[in-house]
Amino acid sequence: MKAYAKLVNNGLEAFDVVNELHRQGYMEKDIYVLAHEADQTNRLADATDSNKVGLAEEGMFETVANLFRNRGDALRNKIESMGFDSYEASVYEAELDKGKVLVMARH
Repeated sequence: MKAYAKLVNNGLEAFDVVNELHRQGYMEKDIYVLAHEADQTNRLADATDSNKVGLAEEGMFETVANLFRNRGDALRNKIESMGFDSYEASVYEAELDKGKVLVMARH
């Protein structure tokens, strides 16, 4: 099944999208938020009752490799680990560079 993704402008919009996904039956463990800056991702995940893409989604090798990648490469890798192809990951990452927030979900 293809993962769901929606780009939003800020944390408030991310909160609304996450709440809508909860109403549609997605569980907290199935919803992820991603922002360009790691600290913003952490704050959004906490505030919206959602998750960050991490070890369980990426695997040990990719998680460790991300420590040595630039932020753009690490973000694209996280997006790809959610089931998106490299082109989609590049498009989403470019929007994250502009300050957007990516909300993703999968069952």
